[in-house]
Amino acid sequence: MQLPDLMPIGDFARRTGLTPSALRFYADSAVLLPAEIDPVSGYRYYHPDQLARADMLRQLREIAMPLPAVKAALEAGPDEVARMIDEHVAKVLGDAAAARRKAARLTAKLTDLPSLLIAVLKGPVLADAVEQVLTATASDTTMPVLGGLHLEASPEAVTLTATDRYRLSTRTLVPDESASNIWAATVDGDSLRVAAAEVRRCAMVRVEASTHGIWLRSSEREDQHCRLLSGQFPDYRAMLATLPEATTRATVSKDLLLRAMEESVHELITLDVTGSGLNFLTDDKQPSQSLPAAVTGAALRISFHLTTVYPAVSTAIGPEVMLDLRGPNQPITIRSADRGDLTTVAMPVKPDHDPDAI
Repeated sequence: MQLPDLMPIGDFARRTGLTPSALRFYADSAVLLPAEIDPVSGYRYYHPDQLARADMLRQLREIAMPLPAVKAALEAGPDEVARMIDEHVAKVLGDAAAARRKAARLTAKLTDLPSLLIAVLKGPVLADAVEQVLTATASDTTMPVLGGLHLEASPEAVTLTATDRYRLSTRTLVPDESASNIWAATVDGDSLRVAAAEVRRCAMVRVEASTHGIWLRSSEREDQHCRLLSGQFPDYRAMLATLPEATTRATVSKDLLLRAMEESVHELITLDVTGSGLNFLTDDKQPSQSLPAAVTGAALRISFHLTTVYPAVSTAIGPEVMLDLRGPNQPITIRSADRGDLTTVAMPVKPDHDPDAI
């Protein structure tokens, strides 16, 4: 091999994003050996064919894969490497979630005053409500409370609410055991998702408020701590109070409606609501599917983004959903036909069907 075909270690480092000291470390670890070492000066040279291996090595280390696993991955085929990456990321996420839970509990014990009982609820019912309502959250760095669930408690009810500006979901639960306290705050959605998986396995859960979060306590499993989010949660009650009366009401099978949306090839769901049922339209306004529905009120045409309306329907309780419509540019209310304790309000796309205009 001629030296003109090779790159000095400095050039190779610049091409790969690895420092010369890192390259020397990987050479000593037998992960990425130089193509040639000058016997007199000890200077290391690399071949252009090694660039791909070096790039993969750098990316695997950037996701904190241990060196022995990196060495094995560099010798494996694409499918095996993909499996190893998935397993590594799953372990990192699991370790991070466990560390976050332990840190939250430690912080709570160090800084909190004694907790305040909010309510006692059935674990599976609370878990279902949390997962249903959290579908309406959003990750927004300018307004972190949109990533949380607003919890309001009174002696009569516990209300869970979330919104991403385009959709709002709220569910009210009747506590199995009430407290005399009135309390409200926004709870971090990510920690609630983790906690829901645990409390689902508990017959009864005590919900207790503390300075920095809520505790979900049960005699059957380890206590779960969920931190609070700062910032003002949107005044959703005022929004709900100003909604116009529905002009059209349609009651339709939840399963049929979900299946029709799943089979649609369009990201924009356009419905013609008439006395005969719900008609799905194609982009050129031609009927593609028809669903039987009990419809009262005026006929209308309305459009939604699939990502807005599908979660609202999928989380509804019971075999049928009731759609309260107010016009093509007004929010639609989606709730169970026979259970009104879970309600979702979704914004349609404007009638001009501009995908970016909501």
